Amino acid sequence: MLKVLDIGNTFTRIAEWNGGEFINLRRLPTAELSSEKSDVPQVAACVYPPAKELLKESGTEFISASEQHSKVDFSLVDCSTLGADRVANAVAAAEFYPLPAAVVDCGTALTLEVVDAQCRFAGGAIAPGRKLLRKALASGTAQLPEIPLGQGIPENIGRNTVDAIRFGVDSGIVGVVRQWIAVLKEKYPDLTVILTGGDAEFLHPAFPDAVMADEYFTLHGIRLASSKKH
Repeated sequence: MLKVLDIGNTFTRIAEWNGGEFINLRRLPTAELSSEKSDVPQVAACVYPPAKELLKESGTEFISASEQHSKVDFSLVDCSTLGADRVANAVAAAEFYPLPAAVVDCGTALTLEVVDAQCRFAGGAIAPGRKLLRKALASGTAQLPEIPLGQGIPENIGRNTVDAIRFGVDSGIVGVVRQWIAVLKEKYPDLTVILTGGDAEFLHPAFPDAVMADEYFTLHGIRLASSKKH
């Protein structure tokens, strides 16, 4: 058994790999992580330094671009600044999908991870996600409210402030991803596009040719990057 943790800034997902499948998937606030030593080996991708400090005595293996054991070559990039979640996404893409491939991870941050046909991590992009953009508008202005996330992509410009924010942010996110893919397809015409993360379902109608990764996608990447038995 291998316990796998995907530690984000706000939430952490945990599951056990039994050699054939993941079981006992759960989600908890990252602030509630325990420092107790696990009774089984565990591996993590962590983008929240306080959690990494908390778990440093627990025997947890933390993956990174320079500390990973997959078939993906990360030598083209600056490994010191590459987030562990992005490493895991690249590893999972190379394992399960035709290359070249691009992973669009739609979470707090909107990230792009590209693996070329030679199984090399070619780079990517980072932008604010929908919720983060809403928070930025609310905190950076005197009168704009932080509005809840909607499920559909707005089709029309707003006739009130709430709808204007929704159209501006949500259609803007679609435009960002569309531009990323357009640029990539100039270089990689046969590109496989993979959507993952909490906002993947929101984006998918705008990109019907993209593949929707399952909920274990990043967790698979973490376990495949581990040096522990998997």
